[in-house]
Amino acid sequence: MKSDAASLAYLGLTEVGALIRERSVTAKEVVEAQLQRIATLDKDLNSYALVLGTSARAQADEADREIAAGRHRGPLHGVPIAVKDLFWLKGAPTAAGTTVHGAFVPSEDATVVRRLREAGAVLIGKTQLTEGAYSDHHPSVTPPRNPWDSAYWPGISSSGSGVATAAGLCYGALASDTGGSIRWPAAANGVTGLKPTWGRVSRHGTFALAASLDHVGTMARNTLDAATMLAAIAGSDPRDPTALQDSVPDYRAAADMGVRGLRVGIDQAWNSADVDPETQAALQEALRVLADLDAQILEVRFPDVPQIVADWVSNCAVEAAVAHETSFAAHREQYGAVLAGVIETGRALSGIDYQKILLRRAAFRGEVDALFSSIDLLLTPVQPFAPLTLKTIATLGEQPELITRLQRYTCPFDMSGHPTLTFPGGFSNTSMPIGLQLVAGRLKEANLVAGGAAFQTATSWHQRHPEI
Repeated sequence: MKSDAASLAYLGLTEVGALIRERSVTAKEVVEAQLQRIATLDKDLNSYALVLGTSARAQADEADREIAAGRHRGPLHGVPIAVKDLFWLKGAPTAAGTTVHGAFVPSEDATVVRRLREAGAVLIGKTQLTEGAYSDHHPSVTPPRNPWDSAYWPGISSSGSGVATAAGLCYGALASDTGGSIRWPAAANGVTGLKPTWGRVSRHGTFALAASLDHVGTMARNTLDAATMLAAIAGSDPRDPTALQDSVPDYRAAADMGVRGLRVGIDQAWNSADVDPETQAALQEALRVLADLDAQILEVRFPDVPQIVADWVSNCAVEAAVAHETSFAAHREQYGAVLAGVIETGRALSGIDYQKILLRRAAFRGEVDALFSSIDLLLTPVQPFAPLTLKTIATLGEQPELITRLQRYTCPFDMSGHPTLTFPGGFSNTSMPIGLQLVAGRLKEANLVAGGAAFQTATSWHQRHPEI
């Protein structure tokens, strides 16, 4: 096989993994092709905070030796994966998009990083993110650029992971989601993002934004690939007592299940209220595809979300204040205005008001759990409008109603902890990707994988790539 950067760049993660296993191409050739592509393209895209060329080459050589000796570790063996610079990587700077942590070099790997290593993945670099994984890049950071059109938003906070995956600069990436940070970049860059149930994946060795809202997940160019990564990193962890003890299903097998008989809920009123026609059209087409695949479509009523979206802001602020308590007190001047502002908001909230939020959150979680007693999947937008330009994003601080609209379909599922899958469902009239979202019951990621894989078998939106 020709192993230049162009021919290898957009192969699927599991596809290139199979080629490496068969020794049709070596892991070293794949890594060199990726590094060449990163060197050529990322000076404009800015998706990586740190490229790990030397160690990636060494890991590739080791993978090739193991595979040649018959010690194949699985579908990730020898495959280049990117790591959001929120996760500790032993011996490599891990700044979390900040300057306050810019000199931090962890002495151990995050659990998810260790598990990727154990699966044989090649860790090719650390992807850029917003400051502390909140909503704005630190003033000292050059933000990643959307590879489809640099005038458009690349999403937050896993912006670098979304851009690198879409641009063929990795085969998948670790990401995190506190209010929409897997789903917005996945939608904006036309890739697939899997946010599992809160606690399904260990957070040990991960810089916190808001501990009870932070979800560790994956990004890839299709559902099978995202599920393959999740299978490698999920599971209990003695280093994180909040990691769930439940056994991890065979997510890769779920990709072959199909959706025949699965109950897909749709709240037409919620999905259409103040939602633009292009997004509504993409939703209706996705619904048609799922129905044609023999899913059972059911009309449902989703719980009201305005209060829970408003509560997310304060809930996140309080937990961010806790996460940054020591560093903020000592180095306030190193924080950008946006993250500093949310920390100050959290510090000012009264205990009584915070407890009211927690009670409303518990009630909302129960309402969502009850909904999933009658359906297997819920189909929603990721956001109620076509992709946003950077010019529009720059005005968010002056348009609180636009921020609320942006959060309407993402924040609720961080507050409830339910798993979601974001996937490309069409393109706007400006030729930008439109992302859609499936939601499942707690610990039912297999249903998401079944639904997303079936949809992508019947459609080709995920196979389109930016011309760069």
